[in-house]
Amino acid sequence: MKSIGKTAQRTERKHRGGFVNPSKTKVAATKKTGRLAPPRGASERTQFLSNASLAELLARETDKVKPPLTTAFRRAARRAFLWPEEAADLVRSGRSLTELQGIGPYLEKVIETWLSDPPQDLNPPALRQNFLTFTEAHSILADNPAWLTNVKGDLQMHSTWSDGEGSISDMAKAAVARNYEYIAITDHAKGLKIAGGIDERQLEQQAAEIENVNRELEKAGNNRLRVLRSLELNLNPAGEGDMEQEALAKLDIVIGCFHSSLRRKEDQTNRYLAALRNPSLQILGHPRGPIYNYRLGLTADWRRVFGQAELDKAVEIDAYPDRQDVSPDLLVLAKEAGCRISFGTDSHGPSQLRFIEFAAASALRAGIAQERVLNFMSRDRLLDWIETVRQHASSTFAG
Repeated sequence: MKSIGKTAQRTERKHRGGFVNPSKTKVAATKKTGRLAPPRGASERTQFLSNASLAELLARETDKVKPPLTTAFRRAARRAFLWPEEAADLVRSGRSLTELQGIGPYLEKVIETWLSDPPQDLNPPALRQNFLTFTEAHSILADNPAWLTNVKGDLQMHSTWSDGEGSISDMAKAAVARNYEYIAITDHAKGLKIAGGIDERQLEQQAAEIENVNRELEKAGNNRLRVLRSLELNLNPAGEGDMEQEALAKLDIVIGCFHSSLRRKEDQTNRYLAALRNPSLQILGHPRGPIYNYRLGLTADWRRVFGQAELDKAVEIDAYPDRQDVSPDLLVLAKEAGCRISFGTDSHGPSQLRFIEFAAASALRAGIAQERVLNFMSRDRLLDWIETVRQHASSTFAG
């Protein structure tokens, strides 16, 4: 998914966000500075509102006000998931909430009002459930620091070849900084025109650029990171891809994703089973298709989907903050089924590689074993697994 506010997901994103009526907001301010004074008893009360709760309150306001106020609340609700600190902690320490992305003086007053007198009934609707905040993810990972440091790569990201903002070289440099062994460049396939999908000819041209980036890495003395050739194959509801098999066979790894008919209410189990049986792909990406406060995603018999152990394929945790798909609740079922898991940040720029924490935290909290996660494999072991899956698919689904 493209970074916040960019073209590929404009249609979806215009439906998210919100603002409150300033005339209904009463907050105490200091006479000298005009800054909000920490409310009496705030140290006790602010502990009850986490960033997740504040995101919910911000999202609710979008249904109560008119544009342009809706845009600011909508934006702030989404950005609350990336705040590096709990807003309540900032208030308790006397710092300004304007340090947080998406928060200006007006929203600061609104949030401090909520913190001083926490609203009741903060349970989010299904459309906004099962999303971790950065602070929650960071807290989960803090209990097991080796879990994140053992991640050896990122298996979904986009470049300027489709709807990304960074070149392949830019993404590789960001991966070097994380001490990765591999990244997969998964630009969109030709069927997804809105996201700048590339065709078979462009895929070949991209291969030359990837080869050059890898060569430059070697020249620079980096013998650890290698950029893998990949693609986000666009799947139709029948589980069929939109690229020629001959082109896909040349790639190191293929992730397949649904991008259409994502609001169907009926059970979609057969769609997923068909996708997993597609011999062209090794990873099923962001399978349910939810987007925070916009789309609920599809339903299926997930035990059956995750239970396709004989195929040995992986299901992705798309770590983009407003996707987080497979969601934390469904990961429990994936663990029970022994399903392989893949972490992909769905990054559209170098700075977004940090989103890996959302996937890592979700898997850790669900109790997924490291040996079931592709990203804990060395590069050589990962490539061996891909070859094994391809050979099995070729013999099983031939003809």
